[in-house]
Order: sequence, then structure tokens, then C-alpha cells
Amino acid sequence: MELTPLQKARYEYNPKLPGMLRHGISEICVKEGAQTSSAADQEKIQALFPNTYGKKEITFEKGSNTSTPKKQVVGVILSGGQAPGGHNVVCGLYDALKATDKENVLYGFKGGPSGLLEDDYIIFDDAYIDQYRNTGGFDIIGSGRTKLETQEQFAVAAEVCKKHGITAIVIIGGDDSNTNAAVLAEYFAAQGTGVQVIGCPKTIDGDLKNEDIEASFGFDTATKTYSELIGNIERDANSAKKYWHFIKVMGRSASHVALECALETQPNICLISEEVSAKKMSLSQIADQIADSVSARAEKGMNFGVAIIPEGVVEFVPEFSALIAEINELLAGSKADAFNALSSWKEKYAFIEKGLSSEAMAVFAILPETIQQQLFLERDPHGNVQVSLIESEKLFSALVKDKLEQRKAAGTYHGKFNALHHFFGYEGRCAFPSNFDADYCYSLGYNAFMLIQYGYNGYLSKVSNLSKPAEEWVAGGMPITKMMNMERRHGEDKPVIKKALVELDGKPFQYFEAHRAQWAVETSYIYPGAIQYYGPASVCDITTRTLALEKGE
Repeated sequence: MELTPLQKARYEYNPKLPGMLRHGISEICVKEGAQTSSAADQEKIQALFPNTYGKKEITFEKGSNTSTPKKQVVGVILSGGQAPGGHNVVCGLYDALKATDKENVLYGFKGGPSGLLEDDYIIFDDAYIDQYRNTGGFDIIGSGRTKLETQEQFAVAAEVCKKHGITAIVIIGGDDSNTNAAVLAEYFAAQGTGVQVIGCPKTIDGDLKNEDIEASFGFDTATKTYSELIGNIERDANSAKKYWHFIKVMGRSASHVALECALETQPNICLISEEVSAKKMSLSQIADQIADSVSARAEKGMNFGVAIIPEGVVEFVPEFSALIAEINELLAGSKADAFNALSSWKEKYAFIEKGLSSEAMAVFAILPETIQQQLFLERDPHGNVQVSLIESEKLFSALVKDKLEQRKAAGTYHGKFNALHHFFGYEGRCAFPSNFDADYCYSLGYNAFMLIQYGYNGYLSKVSNLSKPAEEWVAGGMPITKMMNMERRHGEDKPVIKKALVELDGKPFQYFEAHRAQWAVETSYIYPGAIQYYGPASVCDITTRTLALEKGE
């Protein structure tokens, strides 16, 4: 494979570690903090995790290494969707493992958690690892979405670990994957296997975040990648002056990505799902809000603009959620077969009209026909509407168009409205990591091995103080159970890591809220440009606007 100059240069980049991890393995000691309790449902979580609950938070400091020397054979798994920097977690883990003892071994299980269950692996060496330093993607071993959650799976995992003499497993993933890591850690402890499990916080969505986890890795790079593209579109809009661009960005449950992109680019409109939910906004109200911006800008002769739409926003609209619930009920069981047997959309529409309540039908009727049909596409494994298939950017532009036509008929709008649509998702998941993510991820991997060496189990690799230069970052670990609560999943109460949604009283949203009225009418665009890897630290190593605002910087 021929390498580009950028690839060659990125391979040679030396990620920066937190100060206390730069002293050399033999000079890193542990400082224990207070005992922990779960985010909620303490009694229930403790009952489910008797062997791993309530452990102490720890930080690493300069001092004499007091861990017991032993050969470490570690397995690593990439789980869930891709996020920039995953390769550097593996590289940091490998480098710390080899720096401790050249005889230590790192297994990479292929294709996600299923690689562990199927005993499908590669043993890393220097030559293989060096091909992936500071690069994007998860192609070093591949990823997968198999969940580790049954006793049968745990037993198989234990046998595979025993076969290879594996002492620890590192699971790199999001909230669900790290929940699985906690459950596996508890099983290994209960069975006395001696195998440790360490998690690493990954997701571009940014919703694996709390008082301990300041940012999940990949969020920095992904939002900067999307913001470059949004900035390019803003500049194009301001040049052509004839299109409104509706841009959907990833973020199924939380709007962190949309908010960060708005802070970086200052579009005319950005919807925040959590605000839509809190204010119980209807589709009509949202469309009116966007139409107000279109109309106000048209009065100034600006028939162009940019609107950012979070991927999952429609689920936060109460009337739309109620409609989805009725559709799921309408097509439950054998009724789905009766619906699918109908040959024309006219017949299907009559079936829908007969089956929905008048309130749900009123919402359904205002949807564009393409969106109506998307609601009846292939169901998920549980027979429910796949909301992710709904092109919400096209939904809102169509609703806005209807609003503007009504205003034009009333003589209150005289502009032109031409909409273009975009979805930025996969474009940001495998980008070359920013310096921040390259450094952060390498530190998470290096730190994960320190947790293994000191015998911790059921812990998340934790690096904090991230808004400061890497030298000032603080490395340590926290029990995964600290982040957990009980939630209803598929009819059962299950322990899960609590998702972090955008906080409407948080500084990032408050900054956005204070400026959006101006952005809606004026052309206040910012053009961030491409991610910079080389040059002044003030350009190359900056954190997200979200993190800077949260830290008051």
C-alpha cells in the first residue's frame, strides 16, 4: 500500500502523555480516593455487582511502582461504532505493556466481542502496530456490535482466556459496551478466574460523559470534521446566496454533536433535541421557528441559510413519539402481514387512517408522503419503527416550505426558498484523529495497562483535566459501576451506564441560547477549516468549544 505524505507524517507523531505517566513505568504509583456508589439505584446495582461495586477511585502519581511483577497476557476488543483514535488506544496499551516487560503479550480479538467468543485473534508485534499509529478507523482488528450479556457467553469468554493464559481484557466502546465490560468483570470475579476487565470511553456522540468522564474519545475529531464541512457549506451558501442547507448530524439520543458544531460554525438554526423535549415542542412549532429565520433573512435580501438537525430529534417531539408508539402497536404481530399484503400506498394509507387515533392521524397527515412511507419501512428486530431511517432534514425543510407558502398567501413573506439536504455521519467516524484525540486515546490505552498492572477489575480508564495541556492531564481509574443506574430495556430492568444528554442549564447550551437569536437573522458564520496537525499548540491542540465552555475557558 502506497502511503501519502500525511500518513507518513502521522505515523511519526509522538502522542503526548499526562505528566505522571511520563516518568517511566517503574516510577508510577497509585493514590486511592474515596469509595464510590452508583449514579442511582444503589441497592439494586450493589446486589447485581457484589464483587466489583463500591471500589475506590484511583489516580496515578510519580512514585515507586508497588505492583506485583508478573507476565501479562492481555486481550483487546473494539466494540460498537467507529470513533477516531481507537487505534491509538491499542497502541498506548501495547507500548505500556511492552515497556513493562518485553515478554508481555497483546491479543487483538477480531470483529468486536464476537472475536473473543469465537477465539478469532491476532497477536500484535511492533511491525503490525506501527502501521496504525495516529490513524483513523478500527481496521486494525475490526469492530462489532455483539453484546456480552449472557452466562453462556461469559463461560465461553472465560474458557478462551484460560486457553491463552489471558490475564486481562480491555474493551474499547461506548455506554453499552462498557456496561457489558462491567458485567463481564463481575462474572470473572465471581468465578475466581483472575481475569481483569478494563473499559475505555468511546463514542463520537459525546453521551458517555459525567463528572468523571469529561469527554469520550472521537467526539473532538468527529465534530471538527463535521464543522469543517458545515463551514464549507456556509461559505458556499454565502457565496451563491440562493439555498437553505438542512444538515443532519449524528446523535441518536443526545445533541452534543449538533451543539458543538453550532458553537464552532454559528449556523442560522440548530435544533437541540433535549430542548424540544423539555418545551414539548410540536413539529409545527419547530417549523415556525425555522420559518421565522428564513423570513427575517429574506427581508434583508438573504434567501439563504444553514440549519443543523440532530439525527434523533423527531423522537423528542412528544406528538411524534406518540405517533411512533401507535404505529408500533398498529403493526404488532399478524397485523403487519395484513398491512404488507396491501399492494398500493393508497390502500395502506386507508389502513393507517383507520387504525390511528385522530390525534396521531393529525400529525401523520402533515408529514410529506416520503416521510410517511419511511415510517413503514423495514422494522427493527423488535418490530418497531426504525426512527434512524427517517430523513428528518427533509422532513423539516418540507414543513418549513409549507409554512412559507401559507405566509406568502397571507402576504407576510415575499422571499425565495430552495432547500438542499445533507447528512454528515460516517464522514467523521474514521478520520485521522486530531492531536487532542491522538494524545487522549494513547493516554487512555497506556493508562489502561497501568490499571491492569495494579490489579484493578471492572474499572474505566480515566484521563481528566482535559481542557489543559496534556502535561497537566490527570490519569487514573474509576469503577464502571459508579456510572450506572437501572433502566427498562425490552421489558426488563437492567443495569446500564447512564447516558449524558445536553444539559439545558449547562454553559455550552447557555452560550448557544444567548447568541442564537442573532445567528438566526445575521450571517455570523465561522469557517473552521480542516483539522490542523502541525503548527502552534493554540491551533493544533485545542479542545472542543463544549469542553472549553464547561471548564469556564
